[in-house]
Amino acid sequence: MLHLRLPTAWPRASYARSFSRSSTPFSGHNKWSKIKQRKGAEDAKKSILYGKSARDILAAARNGGSPILEENSMLATAVRRAKDAGVPKENIENALLKASKSKNDNGQAVTYEAMMHGSVGIIIECRTNNINRTLSNVREMLNRHGARQAPVKFMFRQRGYLKIALDSNDIEDLFNTAESTQCNFDFDEWEDDSSDSRGIELACSPDELFKLEDGLRQYIQQNSNAEILVREVRWAPLEEQGSTNDEKDSVSTLVEALEEDEDVTCVSTSLEYSPLLGNA
Repeated sequence: MLHLRLPTAWPRASYARSFSRSSTPFSGHNKWSKIKQRKGAEDAKKSILYGKSARDILAAARNGGSPILEENSMLATAVRRAKDAGVPKENIENALLKASKSKNDNGQAVTYEAMMHGSVGIIIECRTNNINRTLSNVREMLNRHGARQAPVKFMFRQRGYLKIALDSNDIEDLFNTAESTQCNFDFDEWEDDSSDSRGIELACSPDELFKLEDGLRQYIQQNSNAEILVREVRWAPLEEQGSTNDEKDSVSTLVEALEEDEDVTCVSTSLEYSPLLGNA
């Protein structure tokens, strides 16, 4: 009989496995992450641009006296600027439709206040023929995005605001004309490289806005290069407020949701500080 003698232990090297603790690079994953981050930043910029254009169109329709382009030069200017900035046709048409509904519906003006992230103030201006419906919709959107109703007007003050486009050579003349109205105002120059336009911004008390605009109107009518782009009363934050990018993104998402509601005419937040409007 043949007897086989088996080894009492197999060589360890034959069955040893090597494990490496070094991370394996996932170049494709990293590349996709960078693409997503870049796309997210671009989408955020577009969202801000689209929202601002919609607000400018609504303000122009409200302050220019008509939601019809042919009857409101301020509205026509706001629409033209939105097109030049690349705002989609559908967004512009939706803003015009909302402006038309707001003008034709002589509902009641109501304002709601809210707080988000414990420190960001939000003022929501509406016009509605059904307050219960509007309040319910606003509350639902606030709850969905982690905000709540709270008094925040102490974080703002109302300011009259004029934005005028004109050649840089004419700014001094317009400023002198504004001074002749004897209104108290702050001013600053602005420039938009994307549209190659520039001009001056003026801020005053709401009570003096009409007087200031009326005093400038003759000069503007006589100057073919001058044009009033925006005329409105704004809720302006009193102080500049620090916030994280995540907080800014979530507030922006809430503002977009609110502005989609047909009863909401304007949303202001304490993150939109402007040295011009915030000057005491």
